[in-house]
Amino acid sequence: MTEDRTDYATVPRPSRPRPAPANAGAGWAIGITAAALAALGLVALPSSSFSFDGLNGTGLLTLLLFAAAVAGWLHPRLDDTHVALAAAATAVLLGALDPDALFATLGAEPIWLLIAAFVLAAGVNTTGLPARLAIGLAARARGPRGLAHLITLGVVLTALLIPSTSGRAALLVPLHRALGTAFEGRPRLVRALALLLPTTVLLSAVATLVGAGAHLITSEILAATTGAGIGFAEWLLWGLPFAVVSSHLAAELVLLLTTDHAERRAPVRVDAAALRAELGVPEQRTRAELRALLLLGGVVLLWSTEPLHGLPPALVALAGALLITSPRIGVVKLGKAVGEIPWSLLLFMAATAALGAALAASGAATWLADLALDEAEGTALLIAVVVVSTAAHLVVQSRSARSSVLVPLVVAAALESGLNPVALAFASTAAAGFCHTLPSSAKPVAMFSRLDPPLACPPRDLLRLSALLAPLISALVVVFALVVWPHLGLPLF
Repeated sequence: MTEDRTDYATVPRPSRPRPAPANAGAGWAIGITAAALAALGLVALPSSSFSFDGLNGTGLLTLLLFAAAVAGWLHPRLDDTHVALAAAATAVLLGALDPDALFATLGAEPIWLLIAAFVLAAGVNTTGLPARLAIGLAARARGPRGLAHLITLGVVLTALLIPSTSGRAALLVPLHRALGTAFEGRPRLVRALALLLPTTVLLSAVATLVGAGAHLITSEILAATTGAGIGFAEWLLWGLPFAVVSSHLAAELVLLLTTDHAERRAPVRVDAAALRAELGVPEQRTRAELRALLLLGGVVLLWSTEPLHGLPPALVALAGALLITSPRIGVVKLGKAVGEIPWSLLLFMAATAALGAALAASGAATWLADLALDEAEGTALLIAVVVVSTAAHLVVQSRSARSSVLVPLVVAAALESGLNPVALAFASTAAAGFCHTLPSSAKPVAMFSRLDPPLACPPRDLLRLSALLAPLISALVVVFALVVWPHLGLPLF
């Protein structure tokens, strides 16, 4: 019988410095933020009758609290959701927000709509339907320009399938790798695709109400302020045309910046069979794909015809989520689909929507809008809002946080100047969809910037594109707000 023996080294091992944890150094920032919020709570006690240039004590403290939240969102080592929840809880302590209003935001219809939409998206992704759609469109291309615009069309369509810009970008990364292999000898075309895909993902999100969490926050703030939000059918009617036009203009601009005349004239052939093999998509369409497509089509149809049947979009989405996860006709298990829901995002949305409502209810939004946009009226106010919303990604990286900051001010400014608050808030949200300047400006851009060369999106290409795309998108929003959207039932004046 052999005994187990443990040998001990007679010479101690050299100590190795342990790597610093990812959140090292964040403790002091969290402590300062907590101390600032606590100080605001203490100041709130004697300040209810305080007034500063027309702003009462509650409004002033709400404004300071919101500024502290924005400062927290700007800090790279602080979690955005943690900051938003802490600020919302403090707003309740300050008396600027009713506790029931805070807790009700998490159970609000937009949150349930997004939960069900994520379950639907999980089912659709499981079938491989989005990848088949992208391959089918790319295979029809005969030149770089046709390839760019067909892929752009596919990306716009994915906005109806997946309620997350990050999720859509993650879905397109394998496709980009496969196309990079297919066009290995054409580095300019690969660079164009690396810039095109995240750009169109971000611009096409405005097509639907569930395209980004910021859209639901905008609708919630409008509902809390004016009594009526924006429904799915209305958002689709106004957002889809803008998404199509802006995305295809961006595709043309990307081609002009990254390819020369000879490259654009060279023929292109995409081997659909090779792409399907690399991405694991079956050659023949499966029954699961057909069921998912029919189910999703029915949900979108019911969403778009809400005025005819009166069923709330969240209820329709919930029914679709239950069907796509049902034992017989479903394509994914409910537990797996629920596990893919970004709960942190939902908590962030609920907290920021509550903060936006507090900013409006306390009078701080109106006071700040008067201060910042006092001289602007009519078209000048629209232009100012669009320019600020377009540039806001340089300060606040989170799209949802930008909406929670901007929309209360925009709604207050519209009400003060006699403009339609829904039209101005929609224009602001559409303009805020531009966030392409830096790799850190948006998660889809960061995903494609972190790929290995030559598949990566170079930062210099982002800067060149944003220098031209930012004024183009701003001008396009103004044109739509003044000319197109009024004809679709969204007048500015």
